Amino acid sequence: MLKKPNYKGKLIVVEGIDGSGKSTQIDLLYKWLQGSGRTVYFTEWNSSALVKSTTRQAKKDKLFTPTTFSLLQTTDFADRWENYILPLLKAGVIVLADRYAFTAFARDVARGVDRDWVHNLYSFAYQPDMVFYFHVPLDIAVDRILAARAQIKYYEAGMDLGLSDNKVTSFRLFQQRIIAEYDSMVDEYGFTTIDGTMPVEKQQAQVRQHVKKALLGWKGLPNPLSPYRRRSLRSRIKEAEIGKGGQS
Repeated sequence: MLKKPNYKGKLIVVEGIDGSGKSTQIDLLYKWLQGSGRTVYFTEWNSSALVKSTTRQAKKDKLFTPTTFSLLQTTDFADRWENYILPLLKAGVIVLADRYAFTAFARDVARGVDRDWVHNLYSFAYQPDMVFYFHVPLDIAVDRILAARAQIKYYEAGMDLGLSDNKVTSFRLFQQRIIAEYDSMVDEYGFTTIDGTMPVEKQQAQVRQHVKKALLGWKGLPNPLSPYRRRSLRSRIKEAEIGKGGQS
């Protein structure tokens, strides 16, 4: 289990299999929140500078076992959590995360790692304020991945598990396992499921509607550099100058 939230900010997470469209949606959400005068921080899975070179080399040489892969991903997450995510949440910032501990819960277990052991690794983290789960049929996810790049990556396809000698077939089998794990977490962790087959605009409209409700009456940490805040500041200065003029 994850800890109950205990911070001033808001933690909003997107989850889903590769090709679900979650990264597009969180990017749009990030820009919308910034434009509305909020202080927002974005973080993504497997992005810590602490382990990036090690991860890259291990993937290149195909050295990972399911357990070592799990431990390195946990190290990546823990570094970002301790040095960026948690301090910013305590300061009142909205943190948007493209993947969270749930990615490990899904992928690591799909690789055969013990479920309780994986969950315990992330027991230091907090339950997010909102988790969007972008659900798409596997065939659509595969088509999107293949259309976006020439080939599917080795570990992304679960080739290390020996499911199939064909990357596309292995990807399908591995991602199906991941979908099963995600589906089992929907109720337990309160995921908000979004139909990833809808047009991008409709998905974003639903996401914003849910986020608006979550932020209703919440102040957080305003962004003094946003255009919205600058306009408000100019308005206050102008009003003050008019007031002085009326007194003279």
